[in-house]
Amino acid sequence: MKKLTTLLVLAIAITTASFASNGNGDKTTYNVDTKASKVYWTGKKVTGEHTGYLNLAGGEVFVEGKEVTGANLNMDVTSIEVTDLQGEWKDKLVGHLKSDDFFSAEKHPVANFKITSYNNDKVVGDLTIKGITNEVSFPAEVKVDGDVLTATGTATIDRTKWDIKYGSGKFFSDLGDNMIKDEFEIKFELKATASEGTTSSK
Repeated sequence: MKKLTTLLVLAIAITTASFASNGNGDKTTYNVDTKASKVYWTGKKVTGEHTGYLNLAGGEVFVEGKEVTGANLNMDVTSIEVTDLQGEWKDKLVGHLKSDDFFSAEKHPVANFKITSYNNDKVVGDLTIKGITNEVSFPAEVKVDGDVLTATGTATIDRTKWDIKYGSGKFFSDLGDNMIKDEFEIKFELKATASEGTTSSK
């Protein structure tokens, strides 16, 4: 339901792809600004939905010329937050999301996304949550202003592929109003800056 993960997770942030570099084939590394970047999630159930976010734990995107050649983004699962509830109900949901029913934050505190390709404004990569890796893809919009890169993108992910089955109608019957939809939405907002020295080897 609420996954972030994330990865988006984004995932997120990977759209970094469009980042421009020196334009002459040089390699540029863009470092994720963890304070200015977040992954927002929306999980839906029969009776409504919940929203929240989690923080990026760090990451780099590698660009050669104007082409993204790779990226490695980490998401802090322990930072997951809920934004549509307050007080006791919020604390209960956050705790549940961190439990083994959902993201197993204690056992798997970091989710990871690695770009494998970027073409025609479409990001493709491997998303790892709870030690399980699946390929995901989604469209993204990237803007570059000098050495600063910003990116946004939204992905729809089936949580059950990462063994998050709690409340899923695929695996449990007679859930009624307690059923949680398998697909959740992840929206990432990323900011990254070019490493000093402009170029580096990947």
